[in-house]
Amino acid sequence: MVRRVLSLTSGRIALVILTVIALLAVLGPFIAPHDPLATSSDTLADASGAHWLGTDYLGRDVLSRLLDGSRVSVLGSLEVALTALGVGAIPGILSVYFGRVFEWVTLRLTDTLVALPFLLFAVAVVALLGNGITQAMLVTGVLVSPLFYRVARAATLAVARSPYVEAALISGASIGWVVRRHVWVKVLPPIAVALAQTIGVGFVIVSTLTFLGIGVQPPAPTWGGLLASDLGYLTQKPWAPLVPALLIMVTVWACNLLADAIRDVSGEAGRALVNNRRARANRLAGTGTENGSDSDLANVHAGGA
Repeated sequence: MVRRVLSLTSGRIALVILTVIALLAVLGPFIAPHDPLATSSDTLADASGAHWLGTDYLGRDVLSRLLDGSRVSVLGSLEVALTALGVGAIPGILSVYFGRVFEWVTLRLTDTLVALPFLLFAVAVVALLGNGITQAMLVTGVLVSPLFYRVARAATLAVARSPYVEAALISGASIGWVVRRHVWVKVLPPIAVALAQTIGVGFVIVSTLTFLGIGVQPPAPTWGGLLASDLGYLTQKPWAPLVPALLIMVTVWACNLLADAIRDVSGEAGRALVNNRRARANRLAGTGTENGSDSDLANVHAGGA
C-alpha cells in the first residue's frame, strides 16, 4: 500500500508535509533559536535577523514558540487517533463474531458516544481532572471511536460471509486466527483512511482547546495558544495570526490528502490502478520491441544491399 500511495502525486505531497511536521515535533525544541519562555523588552517586534517571525506581546521569540509548541499539537492528535483506533476498531471487528449480545451492547454504546459532544466533554474532563492535554485527548479519542467501530464492522461484515472465511471456521480455525489471517488484511485499508482523517480531526481539537486556554498551562507554547494571543494585537501585527493558522490548516489538509490517497489505491480502485499501470508498461514494452524489430529489419536490408 505504501508504494501505491507514493505512486500518487497527492500521496507524496501529503507524506512530505506530514514528515516535516513530525520532524518539527521531534526536533523543534532543540533547533529553536531562542528560549521560547524567555521574555524581553522588545515587544511586538517585526521580523528581523534576530527574530525571524518577530516577537509577541511579552517579547518572546515567535519562531521558537512555534517550534517548541509543535510537539503538543502532534502528540495530542496522535493520542486522539490511536485511542479511537484501539477503542473502536477491535470491538467493531469482534462484534461480527462474538454473538448477538456483544453486538447489541457495542452498538448501543456506539450510538451513545455519537450523541455526546466530544469538545464539551473534553472541557468537562479538564475541569474535573486538572488542566492537562493528555486526559482531554484520551476522552476525546473515546468519543471519536464510533468512526472506527463502524468502519471496522462494515469491512468485517463484507469479509465474514466469504467462502474461505466460512471454510476456515468450519474446519476448526479460531476466531483470532481468522481475524489475523483473513479479516485484518481486508479491514486495514478503510481503517488507514479513517486513521489519517482522525489525525487531522485531532489537530483541530488540540488547536481548539489550546486556543481556549484548555489543556496546557500558560506560558507553555502551543499553536492554538499562539493564534489566540496574536488575535489580541491585530492593530500592531495584523499578519501575526497567519503563521500558526497556516500551520494548522496545512497539517489538516495533508492528513485529508493522505486519507484520499489511501482510499484511491485500496480496494477495487487500487487494483484498477495497478492493472492500468501494468497495461501501460506492457504497451510501452511492446512498442519498444516493435521499434527494435523494425531497426533489425532495416539493418538486415541495408546489409543485403
